[in-house]
Amino acid sequence: MGLRTLDKAQVAGKRVLVRVDFNAPLAEGRVADDTRLRAALPTIGFLHQKGAQVILMSHLGRPKGQRVASMSLRAVVEPLARLMGAPVAFAEDCVGDLAQAAVRKMADGQVLLLENLRFHPGEERNDPAFARDLAALGDLYVDDAFSAAHRAHASTEGLAHLLPAFAGLAMQRELEQLETVLGSPEPPVMGIIGGAKVSTKLDLLNHLVTRLQRLALGGAMANTFCFAQGHDVGASLQEPEMAANARAILETARASGCEILLPIDVVVGDTQAPDAAPRVIELAAIQAADSIFDLGPASVSQMLQAMDASRTLVWNGPLGVIERPPFDSGTMRALRHAAGRAQSGDLVVVAGGGDTVAALRAAGITDAFDVVSTAGGAFLEWMAGKTLPGVAVLQD
Repeated sequence: MGLRTLDKAQVAGKRVLVRVDFNAPLAEGRVADDTRLRAALPTIGFLHQKGAQVILMSHLGRPKGQRVASMSLRAVVEPLARLMGAPVAFAEDCVGDLAQAAVRKMADGQVLLLENLRFHPGEERNDPAFARDLAALGDLYVDDAFSAAHRAHASTEGLAHLLPAFAGLAMQRELEQLETVLGSPEPPVMGIIGGAKVSTKLDLLNHLVTRLQRLALGGAMANTFCFAQGHDVGASLQEPEMAANARAILETARASGCEILLPIDVVVGDTQAPDAAPRVIELAAIQAADSIFDLGPASVSQMLQAMDASRTLVWNGPLGVIERPPFDSGTMRALRHAAGRAQSGDLVVVAGGGDTVAALRAAGITDAFDVVSTAGGAFLEWMAGKTLPGVAVLQD
């Protein structure tokens, strides 16, 4: 892989700019899930112990270049300090006088969190002037945000051309795990891809069907494939404009010898009577007011049998509307089966994406899989064989 890693950096007494991903969900102004904060602790701890001045940078939400109080990273300071067991200073801006003054006050070993990078339009534009303003705050640059590595932003790509640049420990671990498990996976290899839209995963699907032996589809994405094959999906969420793309993917799969598993039964609700009891029906029985909200038991059993015949599994996306029980039952059943196979050593499982990680957490099996990536877009683009800008600039 040729990554420039932290063990090659001299950080003692240096100002080290660290790109982290603290884009954590907030509830009433407080961090509701500290998973991404925890992921950054090894790199922060390493730099702290080596006597570096640790300057953390992140985005939060989509303020679109404007200062939005509800998206301030100040909300992260207290939970981060609690996790670290050490104080965390906060700068009211990420560039300019306020940021420079906060950096000047730092002593070796201290940690400073800068305000939201996306309060400035130059961040997402990868504006060279904004990147230079960030670079003026540090001596070294460390990228520990694999989840943002698919974006060529000032803090993920531009900075690496201005300062000596290294991969953080979380970035290094995630890339090494993915390469180890998926660089030469043990066949048969199966994929499970769920979620809402074919359009957001088109490149991934086209890539996977040429490399997998089996691919199971769930979520609203599967509705589009069923529609493309001539099934009436009622009022279900779908992308009819993607039907031709879906048929092309199915044809590529056939030509490549990849077996596609689509739903054979589904769990539906009535859009005109939201309180009506869920019903398990075959695809042919869907009525105009029905919406598909989950895979049916026969579809899940088909998926479990395919898992049992596989040696490697790659999973991204839920199979149903997991935030609305009982429409999470298909996802939970399949996840727990995969976890059992992984723990018995019969299946190597790689899972990625925010919704997938949330489902794992809800199922209580976060540690059961071989690799769990919190990254969404970056995980998908890496899986699709794309070059990630934030990784490319860290390679020798």
